[in-house]
This record gives sequence, structure tokens and C-alpha cells, in this order.
Amino acid sequence: MEPEATAASTVLVVDDDASIRDAIAEFLGAHGYAVRTAPNAASCERQLQAAPSDLIVLDVMMPGEDGLSLCRRLAPAGTPILMLSALDDVTDRIVGLEVGAWDYLTKPFEPRELLARVRALLRRPAADRVEPTRGGVTFAGWWLDVEQRRLRDPSGRVLALTEGEHALLAAFVARPGRVLTRDVLLDLARGIDAASYDRAIDIAVSRLRRKLAEADAAPLIETVRGVGYRFVPTVRPA
Repeated sequence: MEPEATAASTVLVVDDDASIRDAIAEFLGAHGYAVRTAPNAASCERQLQAAPSDLIVLDVMMPGEDGLSLCRRLAPAGTPILMLSALDDVTDRIVGLEVGAWDYLTKPFEPRELLARVRALLRRPAADRVEPTRGGVTFAGWWLDVEQRRLRDPSGRVLALTEGEHALLAAFVARPGRVLTRDVLLDLARGIDAASYDRAIDIAVSRLRRKLAEADAAPLIETVRGVGYRFVPTVRPA
């Protein structure tokens, strides 16, 4: 099997369970990733001080400082974080995402799903945000000028967006590939609605999806059941 990662693709696996930690390292290593491991938060930070990683696979339940606390401290650096947890409650997933995780995987998991999540996260920009430029941003053939509030579809046609739709799309393109909870989207997209409730976001996303689908059938916004939404395309400065 040919390696599926470049030499620059480094993954730091943080889990207090040595059997899980080693199994993940062996599996990802077999697919071409350079993998380092750490059994706890202190070891993780020493590893990151020695050399940065392109992705962190982080367990929630660890002795000492837990994964949620560590994630909250590491998230501002912008390195994608994939949380692992034996807890399957929606609330637990939401908490993990709201403290800065980019994605969340419940134990036990299928190794191929872990690999798919790792691949997807490593295709995204390393920074937490894609900063708009004077030329705007592009995604899947679309072009968006955030400052001028102009959206052009792949055929070159300009689409009209309401203030709320533009605010929501701007929030998505600034954080591609991240699972964004409804509460986070309400905070980021102030123009959606004055009412702060989940249904407001669901309605706004549905309207934006319909407008985007008029020009492009490819699904751009993925629903993460019970949690929120993820913007699928890669976003780049125009």
C-alpha cells in the first residue's frame, strides 16, 4: 500500500491508555503519517514545545488534566484537534466542540473512520480561521467577497444574499471543516435572528442551502446530527 500522507503530516496522539495509543500510532504510521504519542497533558505540551504537530488526536478522559481542559488551552494555536471519548452523549460532543475541538469521534471506533477524519482535517488550513483577503475567498468554484457581501457561483452569476445568509456563510467559510454547534453559529452570525434558539439556525441553514443548491447541486454544508453543521469545501484566499 502506498503511503497516503506526506512526510510533513505529523500527528500527536494523546491518550492515557497505552494499548489504544499504540494501536492508533501503528495504524496511522502504516498509512504514511509521522506519529508521536503522549500519555497525558504534561507530556503533550512537552512534545509540542519540542516540535509542532499538524494534528492532535486527544482523549477526553485522562488522569490529571483532562482532554477538555487541555483542548481549551491548545485550541487558540489553531492546530486541528480530533477528540476521542468513550462518552456518547450529545452534550459531551457539544462541550468538546465548543472548547475548540475540530471534530469528535466516539470510542470504540472503526480505524478506517479515524483515518478518514484525520485525512479530512489535514486537508484543511492549519489556522483556526481563514482570514478574508481583499480579493475574497474561493470554495468549490464559488467566490465570496466578505467585505462587499458579494457571492458568485461557479458559472460567474452573482447571487443575492440576505444579511443573515451572508453572516452565516461568512461564519462557515472562516472555519471550514470544523463542526460548529448551533450556539457557536448564533454567536458568530449575529444577523440571523434576534431570537437565540436552535430552530433559528436550522431555518437559516436550510435557506442558505436552498440558495446555494440553485446553482450547485454539490452539498456544501453537512449536518452533524444533534450537534450542528460543518462546511465541507476547502476554502482558500482568492
